[in-house]
Amino acid sequence: MAEPLLTIDDLQSGYGDVQVLWSASLQVERGSIACLVGSNGAGKTTLMRTMSGLVKARSGSVRFNGVNLTGATPEAVLSAGIAHVPEGRRLFSAMSVRDNLLMGAYLRRDGDAAIRRDLDRMYSLFPILSARAMQNAGTLSGGEQQMCAIARGLMGLPKLLLIDELSLGLAPAIVESLCEALRQLNAQGLSMLVVEQDVATALELADHAFVMDTGRITRAGPSHQLRDDPAIREAYLGIV
Repeated sequence: MAEPLLTIDDLQSGYGDVQVLWSASLQVERGSIACLVGSNGAGKTTLMRTMSGLVKARSGSVRFNGVNLTGATPEAVLSAGIAHVPEGRRLFSAMSVRDNLLMGAYLRRDGDAAIRRDLDRMYSLFPILSARAMQNAGTLSGGEQQMCAIARGLMGLPKLLLIDELSLGLAPAIVESLCEALRQLNAQGLSMLVVEQDVATALELADHAFVMDTGRITRAGPSHQLRDDPAIREAYLGIV
């Protein structure tokens, strides 16, 4: 069998004296959408930040596309093909939408023409960004900011897109629009790992799901199986 695109094995990390991740392990297959769900404080964002090189791993490994990225810098992680859309979007609020998107391409060396083509591709995927191109990103609505953050990540031409809290603070219609855009990208071959507080949305979007609790992956499987799991339905979907 082909090696998974991403393999996290026994990963441990944290902040200062506080350990957050405890031997967390998961895999993302090529061409798939995986989701990571769990309660607030479970360690989901810390896992994303450790994968991205923003938090130093204490032990364990991150292997991506055949390369060991454990301990790599954020720049090296991005160069390897992983783009991270962080929780809270983290746009450059005083810069235009267009300049935010161009920041996503800062490591590319394939020329201005290719970058312009990808700008047009982002405007096609999220037409509102074209209308807002010269508007400061800080003046966008929450949904528009999330579109801009995702498009900025895509401008780096990643093989794997990490999205932390896709739907946080957004109206259901906006969330569905974002999910449809992600499905389109996945159909074109992009792999994704999505952290999502709305478990029902996550399980509907993803092919495979992981449940995190107190820094550990406690359940994993195809999304439809977890959706039908009585423990998951009671704990996260409010169905007894």
